[in-house]
Amino acid sequence: MPELPEVEVVKRSLKSLMLNKTIRYFVIKNSKLRYKIDHKQFSNIKNVKVKSISRKSKYLIISLSNNLCVLIHLGMTGKFFFVKKNDLKKLSFYYNKNDYIKKHDHLIMVLRNNNKVVYNDVRKFGFIKIIEKNHLFKSKHLKNLGPEPLTKKFNLGYSLGYFKNRNLNIKNCLMSQSFISGIGNIYANEILFKSKIIPTKAVKELKKHKVKNLIIATKKILKSSIEKGGSSIQNFKSANGMEGTFQDNFKVYNREGLKCSRINCYAIIKKQIIGQRSTFFCPKCQK
Repeated sequence: MPELPEVEVVKRSLKSLMLNKTIRYFVIKNSKLRYKIDHKQFSNIKNVKVKSISRKSKYLIISLSNNLCVLIHLGMTGKFFFVKKNDLKKLSFYYNKNDYIKKHDHLIMVLRNNNKVVYNDVRKFGFIKIIEKNHLFKSKHLKNLGPEPLTKKFNLGYSLGYFKNRNLNIKNCLMSQSFISGIGNIYANEILFKSKIIPTKAVKELKKHKVKNLIIATKKILKSSIEKGGSSIQNFKSANGMEGTFQDNFKVYNREGLKCSRINCYAIIKKQIIGQRSTFFCPKCQK
């Protein structure tokens, strides 16, 4: 599942192609996603201008000129393709000509110049909804999200207050969207390694300096991944068709049995299942 950096890359890609453009109409090819697409709702939306494209956690938000918003979650395999004059142009997510199989097209946004932005999802775990702008952040998807990790709201005071008296382990806490928004399994592993915190540590037991290190590591890793175009697990590529390269910087994720990358540490990276997710860590560096 794409995490905050990958969704941010998709957002920027869509923004470069759709911002201030007019969507003439929507075409629903298949409504059976995680939540059924409302044909009538989408068919009534015509000739609307894209006012902004933003991201909240792992969600994409396309704000329209009629005070409606398109809320999108990519699920496991959701991706966008940009179609111009019947040719595929490189765009945002899992771009590969072999990936473009029309039977997996579910929603098409037809722009004024007749270019098309196609939402394609093989496993159909993603979803697309229309929500009124005034109700957007009251929706069940967004209303309980914690602060964005790259904002000032994710700070030492907030984290210490959240951790107080909680028995939850730090790995599961990082992945809890009510604590902070957008972090999944890959980045939780990398953040904990950089912070030198063992994934099973109860958050209430974390010392102040460790929490400070956690916050710094979170911001650095997410920013670095965005700058590198995200992590190209499977076939993820950016808007210009380039693969993300952050996976080349992985220190623990998917490195079970390999030597720790820290200088003078000769421990072997271990794997443990925590919260039904594969967790990778150095038993020596992380305490």
